Amino acid sequence: MKFIQRPIDKRIALFWGLFSGMLLLVLLFFFLLSVGALGFMPSFEELENPKSNLATEIISADQQVLGTFYEENRSYSDYEELSPHLINALVATEDARFHSHSGVDARGLGRVFFRTILMGDKNAGGGSTITQQLAKLLFHDRASNIWERGSQKLKEWIIAIKLERSYTKEEILTMYLNKVPFIYDAFGIKSATKTFFNTTPDSIKIEHAAVLIGMLKNPALYNPVRRPELTVQRRNVVMGQMMKAGHLTRAEFDSLCALPLGLAFKRMDHIEGLAPYFREHIRLIMSASEPKRERYPSYLIHKYEEDSVEWVNNPLYGWINKNLKSDGTKYDIYRDGLKIYTTIDSRMQQYAERAMTQHLGGELQDAFYEDKKTARRPPFTFRLTPEQYDNIIHHAMRNTERYRHLKESGANKDSINKVFNTPVPMKVFSWKGDKDTVMTPRDSILYYKFFLRASMLSIDPLSGHIKAYVGGPNYKHFKYDMVSLGKRQVGSTIKPFVYTLAMQEGHSPCDLVPNVPQTFTLPEGGSWTPKNSSDAREGEMVSLKWGLANSNNNITAWVMKQYNPQAVANMIHTLGVKSHMDAVYALCLGTPELSLMEMTASYCTFANKGVYTEPIMVTRIVDKFGTVVADFHPRRREAISETSAFLMLNLLQGVINQGTGMRLRGAKYGLRGEIGGKTGTTQNHSDGWFIGVTPNLVTGVWVGGEDRDIHFDRLNLGQGANMALPIWGLYMKGVYGNKAIKITEDDTFERPADFNIDLTCSDSHQVSANEGEIDEAPATEEGDIFF
Repeated sequence: MKFIQRPIDKRIALFWGLFSGMLLLVLLFFFLLSVGALGFMPSFEELENPKSNLATEIISADQQVLGTFYEENRSYSDYEELSPHLINALVATEDARFHSHSGVDARGLGRVFFRTILMGDKNAGGGSTITQQLAKLLFHDRASNIWERGSQKLKEWIIAIKLERSYTKEEILTMYLNKVPFIYDAFGIKSATKTFFNTTPDSIKIEHAAVLIGMLKNPALYNPVRRPELTVQRRNVVMGQMMKAGHLTRAEFDSLCALPLGLAFKRMDHIEGLAPYFREHIRLIMSASEPKRERYPSYLIHKYEEDSVEWVNNPLYGWINKNLKSDGTKYDIYRDGLKIYTTIDSRMQQYAERAMTQHLGGELQDAFYEDKKTARRPPFTFRLTPEQYDNIIHHAMRNTERYRHLKESGANKDSINKVFNTPVPMKVFSWKGDKDTVMTPRDSILYYKFFLRASMLSIDPLSGHIKAYVGGPNYKHFKYDMVSLGKRQVGSTIKPFVYTLAMQEGHSPCDLVPNVPQTFTLPEGGSWTPKNSSDAREGEMVSLKWGLANSNNNITAWVMKQYNPQAVANMIHTLGVKSHMDAVYALCLGTPELSLMEMTASYCTFANKGVYTEPIMVTRIVDKFGTVVADFHPRRREAISETSAFLMLNLLQGVINQGTGMRLRGAKYGLRGEIGGKTGTTQNHSDGWFIGVTPNLVTGVWVGGEDRDIHFDRLNLGQGANMALPIWGLYMKGVYGNKAIKITEDDTFERPADFNIDLTCSDSHQVSANEGEIDEAPATEEGDIFF
């Protein structure tokens, strides 16, 4: 049979040619897309390790998240930490065929094409799968036009398919929920559950899970804080989808729809939450750069020396700049999802913050207002001249952001003064909560000057672990940290260091010394004779124990006279104080300006058998993969003998049992057990101190004004026993009351082996007439110093 070859229809040939060409173009287009020739396309390695900014978490010793450092407030949750309610709500609402497609849902695309595009049904739903949405979150920025969005959509299909090949369905869901953005700086489901419902992803309720999943469609539109009615409607839609998918019965659906939103909203940021001063201190320490001499002005030369020592000896200091990740890059404290495990006990921190608020924000601040009613220039001392007053206010103005912005904009002096004297609406701090008001910026400076400041630090003396850290009354409004950064005169809290020298040199608490004024011949000429606040037992022989218990200046001066200023300064440094101090006779009464951190840490030496332990804030750092990248251990050294430390504990207990700290034993606090401590009050009662020592906890408190010229005019109000000691008492009542903390009033100081010194002093029962209320007197002559 002969076959006849018919000519091919040109139209058919054209069709197949065009079809083949188009097919090749499409295949070429997708190939070029997949290899990144037409714009960014993630590599296999990037798909295997998608980048996500994770917040660094600061975690307490009792495993509570104190706060975060972040660029995006995002914390990671494993699949096992995600409630089934979240998974069910997400899949039912966003991608019902999630478990059956391979990244792109053909049926969903068809629905979008026919129902949404051709028929105009806006309620038909979208066609993007959860995997496509994840691809968009991981690898795409917002498109600037429709053509760029079209290109992105094609890339999403390719990336989604690649993701499905690289990850399990559970891993995709986990990545998606950890990546999705909400509002109010909440990124990822863990931050969202905390922000809106104060819970965790594994504990969230069904109706709350529906709220969060519903927000994903448009977080700003379905904002439960500002649009609760619309959010409830959207929540019920999500639960309706869950019912269709078989996750809820009709009865459960109806019951849940009747519930209110049940928000427990609290926006998370760095200034909120427990221990904000502590968290900021960690951030500053970890981010510190290596000290360079040229960065320090001449008057901060001692600060440069201290920082240089810290850089070398403290592994946490500058940790970010000293260590590299495994890939050779620097750590980023805001993006790398580190977990910083700290020594803070969240329960003790709460007691500390509560004690400060109760005393400082209650009776003490009210007493200060009352004390300043008749002042000429409140809240400042009557001693202040008009020129000094103006200088203080001007200096405060220059330190404000408003002043800096005005100067940068070129404003002259008159313009700046006009701004500072023009009333404007503002929100200001009060102990009853922030309040809205109208006042001039200058008046707001005076308003804030009225508030007394305080700080508190609590350390385990055996381990050096910092258990509570309060740098000020309110971090949002008073950011200066008076635990570590601020330094103030320490007054009589320095006296135990002077007595320690005597104990090291062979004295004991019951040694008798003359209670008479001591006169020192000064190297520059002239003389100095410290005075007392009381003439109790003056001219008698008294024990060293009585002298410290009653904060008697004559006895402290007598001890100083037996040795010399340099020997006392050396002892103070040996006990743990790092700051520079001048070796002068007045040192024995508390002239140095020191931080609460170094004072409290030094007192720990007494409770730790003479061993100084460097305070430690962080025990370990873990990266986002769960690998421990740093461990921190306390640094210890023997400072004084165990016997001397025990003798000092006996002396310090005398302060509480029959001296200036007696009120701790009274009805208001009712503290029993073994407690030692020392009050401190500086000249003109500008600073009030109390540092208390128990067998397992040493806690220091400082209270004063922002400026030294802001203080009580009456000594009975401005002394350390009235300003600082009550905070300590309230705090310890809380600690002792919580049995889970395991610090009790039954704890005892351990007696050294073979200790045989008689500590029963003949005058230990005698107390001064002031019953521990006063440990200093006002200056009566120019240049006199009383502590």
